[in-house]
Amino acid sequence: MKIKFSFQTNTLGGVLANLALAAGILLLFGLAYFYVYLPNSTNHGEEITVPDLTGKNISEIEKDLQALSLRYEVGDSSYSSEHPPLTILQQFPKAGHKVKENRKVYVSVNRSSPPTLPMPNLMEMGGGSLANAEAVMRSIELKRGRILYKHSPFRDLVIEMRSKGKIINPGTRVHKGDVIDLVVGDGGGPKDFTVGNFVGMPYRNALMRMSNLSLHLGDVQIPDDVDTTGIVSYVLKQYPVAGDSVSIGDPIDLWIGPKGYEFKADENENNF
Repeated sequence: MKIKFSFQTNTLGGVLANLALAAGILLLFGLAYFYVYLPNSTNHGEEITVPDLTGKNISEIEKDLQALSLRYEVGDSSYSSEHPPLTILQQFPKAGHKVKENRKVYVSVNRSSPPTLPMPNLMEMGGGSLANAEAVMRSIELKRGRILYKHSPFRDLVIEMRSKGKIINPGTRVHKGDVIDLVVGDGGGPKDFTVGNFVGMPYRNALMRMSNLSLHLGDVQIPDDVDTTGIVSYVLKQYPVAGDSVSIGDPIDLWIGPKGYEFKADENENNF
């Protein structure tokens, strides 16, 4: 016995059956196109290993990435004196990571010129000691050059800052990576000298400065209407005053209180 299937196009059921058959054929061809033909013809879905771009010039990487169907974008820039200008310093994703095609690789590029910064006052910071000056310069990426000694009773106390033979004043803008020469005391100068100004310094800084000058702390006075508990105290007055002649080992009297405190007229007369 033979079973014969036929769709009558002149009936509603036949029309619907024909439409379902046509839709099924289209669906089959669609699935075959997207899941068989496209992956085989375009390598769709393959993972690409990100190459190592660090150390290369920005002009070199576009061709390499295009060959791998990858793109790049400069995410930021920074400065390193150890690499040539426009060199790739960092990248994301990192080299060796697996990514899809057309993925964007973000790179950090070395600046063509170093940024500038204000020169700190190495004669005042940390009491002006050579060791502190070297630590400060390392922290802001300045290079210490020559140590030049000058006749002074204070050994290794920073007296001047120089670059390319010229004196640099505090606040002058210099480039990161610049070489700074330091002029320091040789410890063999005369024992009498002119005392500097401690007024306006934080109390702790003044003590460090006095120690580097081989001066001792004398009397410390606080105004009657001032409470220094829990605040940073500043030097309000000093004796001997700035410009007076002192000797190594002399005591320096200090008046301390909150920053900006002003003495009354009668207090000025009584205290000096």
